[in-house]
Amino acid sequence: MVWKDLLMMIISTLILVVCVLVGVAFLTLLERKVLGYIQIRKGPNKVGFLGLVQPFSDAIKLFTKEQTYPYMSNFSLYYFSPIMNLFLALMLWVCLPFVTVNLSFNFSLLYFLSISSLGVYSVMLAGWSSNSNYSLLGSLRAVAQSISYEVSLALILMTFMYMILSLNILDLIKYQKYIWLVFLLMPLCLMWLVSSLAETNRTPFDFAEGESELVSGFNVEYSSGGFAMIFLAEYANILFMSLMSCVLFLGADLMNFIFFLKVGILSFFWIWVRGTLPRFRYDKLMYLAWKSYLPVVLNFLSFFFSMKMFIFILLL
Repeated sequence: MVWKDLLMMIISTLILVVCVLVGVAFLTLLERKVLGYIQIRKGPNKVGFLGLVQPFSDAIKLFTKEQTYPYMSNFSLYYFSPIMNLFLALMLWVCLPFVTVNLSFNFSLLYFLSISSLGVYSVMLAGWSSNSNYSLLGSLRAVAQSISYEVSLALILMTFMYMILSLNILDLIKYQKYIWLVFLLMPLCLMWLVSSLAETNRTPFDFAEGESELVSGFNVEYSSGGFAMIFLAEYANILFMSLMSCVLFLGADLMNFIFFLKVGILSFFWIWVRGTLPRFRYDKLMYLAWKSYLPVVLNFLSFFFSMKMFIFILLL
């Protein structure tokens, strides 16, 4: 019986990974189409019907290109970093509750925090192992940014945990059966969205890829498969964070089509922001994280903690 369960878990995880990769492929197509229409032009429309096969032709092109590597780079780390980046991005998806539970467990929110904080190391190693000044600067920026916003992201998540008094994502879904948490915690939800944008290195916080001064950031030396893996990891994280946002404060009935529609709308929001807003100044980004978000989130956290303690004392 244990072997059958294990086999089912492996099969369902493999199906999840394949579906995530296909979803990422079409998210890139959606982004190119949306950005095209924002800039009053057509997106990809030549390969297949309305350009639907474009992501797959891009993948074939990238993975069949010759892999170059800088002569002075740290060879093994240089190759290992993109693989680690993609692996961690896909590992995040394991904590999501399935209809048949799968690997959904009691500490799934803690698991989410642990794996998402490991993603910083792959970026840091990718920039350092390239042995290029530009990629090192890009990786240092990305690491500083990710660590800064991880603090506020974790504290926002803690306030949600105090609301449900659990570390399980399934409990978040149960508690939002009648009212979404966005109505109770509106400021925190908006801060979560902005912090998620910063955490996934997206416009207006894409300093890791500040093309004007850093060529292309930490991935400047990567081509073909390595670049494709970094690219896939970034978009898998965008998709996951939009799904996580839905689970946190927009109600998540996994058996309902509307839930997936909400995820699609939030993914569109990520792209829309990229097409609309200019890049922030770096010192303003740090100011926002440490001097604006952190004090506000700490105040919210202490408020909900004291509220829960008060209710607990009343019940006693």
